[in-house]
Amino acid sequence: MIAIIDYGAGNLRSVGKAIEKVGYPCRVTTNPDEVMAAEAVILPGVGAAGDTMRSLEDLGMAEPIRLTIAQGRPFFGVCMGLQVLFNFSEEGGGQECLGILPGVVRKLPPGLKVPHMGWNQVHRRMVHPLFRGIPDGANFYFVHSFYPEPDASVIAAETDYGFNFCSVIIQGNLVATQFHPEKSGNLGLRLYHNFLRFSLGGKRATEERESEDRGHCR
Repeated sequence: MIAIIDYGAGNLRSVGKAIEKVGYPCRVTTNPDEVMAAEAVILPGVGAAGDTMRSLEDLGMAEPIRLTIAQGRPFFGVCMGLQVLFNFSEEGGGQECLGILPGVVRKLPPGLKVPHMGWNQVHRRMVHPLFRGIPDGANFYFVHSFYPEPDASVIAAETDYGFNFCSVIIQGNLVATQFHPEKSGNLGLRLYHNFLRFSLGGKRATEERESEDRGHCR
């Protein structure tokens, strides 16, 4: 089962439909035990860093997220779900985040339209199964006002918005995107499919379903 973390502000419905469409059962959850039992975990992202961290702490989700990643279980962060993985965000005057990855989340530079909203190209900086069947420079959908400055070793792709910023991070079974795959059409679905396929060893969830109902996000 794929756990989609509900912290009160995520893009849950679209993410759940995307995961179902590529053939995997999923559950939208506020239960840390379900996260710890899941085969893979997705942290969607909409909202502010401070609100997100407060919600994750209040739900008891911060430590399960850290453990999921430390144990090497598949984890996919989307937009804010990427940003909170870092040590610190400049948003709202400064916010301590999960501290899983070294780096800082910074506000988009002056002179650029904020938020960065709409389609933009994603250019690979790493050869990886995540990008199988996805052309280099493919367009994905962005909505964000802040961007990550990670260690160079985890930068899998970059995007040009008046400057180059990291738009995909990969470290083992940890994947995170600054853009929204669930809003990015067929290529976004392909990205989710590739992630689940390589991280779960190609095991198709449709072969494991005990009933039709298990294939639906709840």
